[in-house]
Amino acid sequence: MPLVRPVVRAQSDRQCGSHWICRGGGEIGSNGAGRALIGAQGGEMADQQEYAYSKQRAASLLLSFVAGYVDSCTFLALFGLFVAQVTGSFVVAGAQIARSGQGLLVTTFAIPMFVIAGAATTLLVAFAKQRRSSPLVWSLALEGALLTGFLVLGLIGSPFQGPNAALAVIAGLLGLSAMGVQSALVQLLMPGAPSTNVMTTNTTQLAVLATTTALRLRMGRPDDRAAFPFASASDRLASVLTVAIGFLLGTVAGAVGYSIVDLWCLLAPISIIVGLLICAVWSSPIAQER
Repeated sequence: MPLVRPVVRAQSDRQCGSHWICRGGGEIGSNGAGRALIGAQGGEMADQQEYAYSKQRAASLLLSFVAGYVDSCTFLALFGLFVAQVTGSFVVAGAQIARSGQGLLVTTFAIPMFVIAGAATTLLVAFAKQRRSSPLVWSLALEGALLTGFLVLGLIGSPFQGPNAALAVIAGLLGLSAMGVQSALVQLLMPGAPSTNVMTTNTTQLAVLATTTALRLRMGRPDDRAAFPFASASDRLASVLTVAIGFLLGTVAGAVGYSIVDLWCLLAPISIIVGLLICAVWSSPIAQER
């Protein structure tokens, strides 16, 4: 049996709800789960799934850039608040409680708001699937609306007098909610894709997958039994590396943007979300039927 790339088994459009992520009707995963080895007779299907896989990787890159960008911007604008990574919110909340320092109000609500946003996105996805509309469109629209609200309140209240200022708290909660929505939509609608928000887990996976791939390369050409695990690990490594690079570039761009144009820099991630939303609408099952 020749060494071939693994692809995902096709599923129905109703399960996926978006042709943009599931081109050709299949859910695209990057961890090898549910994949099948396709021979020469499955070449056309393999090409379709490979195209969908590249689409998801591009989406992961853009979403991770948005997460890093917004996280960096809010860290500078809102007195050290992390909105994309809940781990940072736990640390800040614990420190604020111990010291009874400023910013206790927003950090107290940070984690619950992130959870509420994830729950709301889950309900929204279920509702959209029930109505046979695209859950990706609805989720991206919600994230874009929350980021826009964050921008508007930030511009009205900037420069904030302190972390407990009313507009600073509300703006921070909107940013947290937007990132909670993004984190949930990636998990729900991009199965197998690395998290675009949590870099601690992704960094660990980079170390494990890079070492695993290097060891298998050192062993030489894998035999038939090792072909699938090798391809799966290398694909997963590429996906995680893409997200990590996107997040890092986003943090740099967010910091530079904020230093130049203040909170107006949030127009960049909003534009990216709008662009992804347009792609999702254009590729939705309803648009395809038209």
